[in-house]
Amino acid sequence: MTLVRHGSPPTLKTIATALGLGVTTVSRALRDDPKIGLKTRMSVQEEARNLGYRPSRAGLRLRTGKTNVISLVLDTQEQVGSFVSEMIFGITEALAGTAYHLIVTPYSRLKDAMEPIRYLVETESVDGIIISRIEPDDERVRYMLEHDMPFATHGRTFAGLQHPYYDFDNEAFARIAVRRLANLGRRRLALLAPPADLSFHDHMRQGFQRELSQHGLEEVRFQAVTNDNSIEQIRYAVRDLMRQPVRPDGIVSSSGGVSGTGGALLAIIAGLADAGVSPGREVDIVTKQLFKRLPIFREQYHIVHEDVREAGRELTKSLIAAIDGQPAEALQSLAIPANVIWQIPEIP
Repeated sequence: MTLVRHGSPPTLKTIATALGLGVTTVSRALRDDPKIGLKTRMSVQEEARNLGYRPSRAGLRLRTGKTNVISLVLDTQEQVGSFVSEMIFGITEALAGTAYHLIVTPYSRLKDAMEPIRYLVETESVDGIIISRIEPDDERVRYMLEHDMPFATHGRTFAGLQHPYYDFDNEAFARIAVRRLANLGRRRLALLAPPADLSFHDHMRQGFQRELSQHGLEEVRFQAVTNDNSIEQIRYAVRDLMRQPVRPDGIVSSSGGVSGTGGALLAIIAGLADAGVSPGREVDIVTKQLFKRLPIFREQYHIVHEDVREAGRELTKSLIAAIDGQPAEALQSLAIPANVIWQIPEIP
């Protein structure tokens, strides 16, 4: 076995010299070209592993027009913690066994959300992009379509734009949540909704209002708070809501933001405690969560599971297919929740 060399990074020429082969033969063997004998391919690939060889991205682009890199573009102020880890886990699972590698490109929503997209497109530093926090008429989507950059979105646009996406059916979630609360005898419901500029706000509002109407229920509105707010802000909003003369007896939490890891649920329960209201008795909660169980809570609540890891896997598959030229219409999928899990954590 060849010892790993130190100093300059190994190149195709390094491998070729070590094995007494031509550089072209080594290059084709690393690409698993069937015209190169199996024994030679295996020998070259083993030598590359032993040497710690990594292909030059610049050279790869010159030879193939590709970088074999995709980027996940994330808002650092909202998508932190378990959302990111679950999404990345799913993406890396889907990338296993492919030639592609992942980079994460962060941005702040306080700045221009187009900036990281322009950079990735203009520098040709990636073959494809995954984005989230989708708006009904998303400028990033239009820009990438106009510049022929393959991409996939975690969410849908409303502007008639055809593009690959994977989305969770938030309208169905809201209808399931309202139906569960109605079946529990709750009559006045509050929705902790997403920000109004995001597509899934509209989906969720439509499902919530339609199901309220169907069951003859009343909405008690949150004032000036969404699931993008901090845990503290949500807590105080719940406290104030429950101190009103007409207060809700059911709450639907739309997840996203801090709530993906249980933060919004923690804020809701804290706000109820501040107002002297008992969850599961005076009010019931239905929440969308990344995980099926959150054992830190003793209170009764109901959850709908949104599998962000699966979203990462499906977005990656769609993106690779888009890079390979498959039509966008064939790369669109919607995860439809089927039920609510009634969770009563056991007290030891």
